[in-house]
Amino acid sequence: MGSMQGFAPAQQPVREECAGESAVVAPPSVDMVVPWPVREWAPALTATEAIAMRAALERGNVLHFPSLDFPLNTRERRFLDACWSDGKTKNINLRADEATVRGAVGAPADLRELSALIRRYADAAERLVLALFPDYGPHLKRAGTSLRPAEIAGRSVSWRKDDTRLHVDAFPSNPLHGQRLLRVFHNVDPDAPRIWRIGEPFAHFAKRFLPKTRGMLPGQPWWMHKLHITKRPRSDYDHRMLQLHDLAKADLQYQRSAPQQTFAFAPGATWMVFSDQALHAAMRGRAMMEQTFYLDPAAIADHTHSPEAVLSRLLGRPLR
Repeated sequence: MGSMQGFAPAQQPVREECAGESAVVAPPSVDMVVPWPVREWAPALTATEAIAMRAALERGNVLHFPSLDFPLNTRERRFLDACWSDGKTKNINLRADEATVRGAVGAPADLRELSALIRRYADAAERLVLALFPDYGPHLKRAGTSLRPAEIAGRSVSWRKDDTRLHVDAFPSNPLHGQRLLRVFHNVDPDAPRIWRIGEPFAHFAKRFLPKTRGMLPGQPWWMHKLHITKRPRSDYDHRMLQLHDLAKADLQYQRSAPQQTFAFAPGATWMVFSDQALHAAMRGRAMMEQTFYLDPAAIADHTHSPEAVLSRLLGRPLR
C-alpha cells in the first residue's frame, strides 16, 4: 500500500511541473451535499419531497439539514468539554442495549446525565429517519450513539484510524454481511463548524481500487471467527469493503488529487449519509453527536448505487 510517511491533507492542492515551474492544481470538484429545509426531528413531507430525498440518499449524497438544531440545556453544555472523555478513544459511546456510557470519566451522577443526553439524541435521530423514510422502519436497527467532544484535527492515530483521510466505513472485527450503515450527525459545537471532505461517487472510487483487492482464502472466514478476530464469519463483501477502506487511506496521491469537495457544517446543523457508500473525511471540529443505524439492504428502493451492487457489477458475479 506504500509508505505512510509525509502525509499531506487532501485539501492541499497538487503541485505539477509545467514549463520548468511549479504549478498548483486543485483536485477536481464534486457536489455531493444536498441541502433540505428540515427544521423538526419528526417532519412531515410531501410524497414528492420524500421520493426525492430518498433517491438522493441512496445515490450516495449527503443530506444536509442546516436548520435542524439539537439544543442543549445549561447542564448538558458542560459535556462538550473533552475532559469527560477517558482519552482512550475519540468517542463517548452509548450502545443501543446499554444504559451506561463507555469511554467517559466522571462521578456516577454526571455519567447518568451524560447517558441521558446521548440517549435523547438517539431517540431524536431515530424519529428523524422514521419520519423521512418510513419504509426503512421494519428493516432498521439502532446501533451505537456517540458524543465526540475532542478536536479531530491533530489527533495522533495510525493511518488506518486517521479519519482525516477519505474513506468508506468498514469494520475489521464486525462483518455486516451487506447491512447498510446509515448515520445521522449533528454539530453540537456552538462556536465552530465541522469541516468535512466528501469524495467522488462510490462507483468511480470502486472502479479505481477494486482491481487491487483480493478474495479470501478457503476457510479464512471460519478460522478468523474461531480465533475471535471477527465477531462472525466475514463475507466476501466485508472483505472487499475493508480493503477498499485501507487502499483509499493508504494512497496519498489519491487523498491529494481525487475528486472531492470541502464542506463546513455550521453549528446547529444536522446531516445524514450512508457512510459505507459516501467517501468522507472529518478534517476539523469538535463536539459532534452521531447515531449509527444498521439497515437491511431489502429496504433500499434503488440498488443501482449501493456498494454491494456496484462491486457485484465490477466483479461480474454476486458477492456472498
